[in-house]
Amino acid sequence: MTVAVTPNLARSNVVVVTGTDTAVGKTWVTSALAQAIRAAGHSVVAIKPVDTGCATLPRTAEDGVRLAAATGQREPAEALLRLDAPLTPALAAEREGVTIDFDDVLLRLEGLAQQADIALIEGSGGLLAPIGWEWNLVDLAQALEARAVVVGRDRLGTLSHALLTLSALELGGIPVVGVVLTPPDQPDGSSGSNSATLARLSGQTGIIEAPRMADPAGAAPAMAPLAARILGIRP
Repeated sequence: MTVAVTPNLARSNVVVVTGTDTAVGKTWVTSALAQAIRAAGHSVVAIKPVDTGCATLPRTAEDGVRLAAATGQREPAEALLRLDAPLTPALAAEREGVTIDFDDVLLRLEGLAQQADIALIEGSGGLLAPIGWEWNLVDLAQALEARAVVVGRDRLGTLSHALLTLSALELGGIPVVGVVLTPPDQPDGSSGSNSATLARLSGQTGIIEAPRMADPAGAAPAMAPLAARILGIRP
């Protein structure tokens, strides 16, 4: 039995979802988490500020489009900015002659966040990947007074990457509300042990080992504990 309380908005209702690297399952986790928040009876909007590599993907496979499909939201129906090249946002934008303005992105995110109980913002690549040449997801999270979820693959190398990401978030004053490890395509000798080791080294508790499944809707129950922490729901 759970008792719902007012969402924990000590900072804001914004949660950034960042990765230890690119292609670690951020969109899948964000989608599953969004559906877990909805299942708990709260509204949620999921946003991809900048999507790159759009020229190489079917429209339905773009991160921003997948997030909108997971929540059922009308706006935004895709990333706030779509770029063709599969590169870090700052470089992709430069090659296309586009300027990614921090203040513009911030204002749009603030407006969208006001439309739901929780706003999930999925970053591009790893935490410090440049969105503009002078700013990254840390700067955006600080401006939004956001909390963070860290996503990594349950494979060799993730410990160092995760610890570096957690350290950078701590240095930036951004509280970490949860860590999710996704199953790798090819498990190795570390798979299955990384969550316990990371908890031991970082002090993070309740690290989630995501199930292996293609549809994030099926993983929503696994994300329920993380959704509860975000919402401030006590057992």
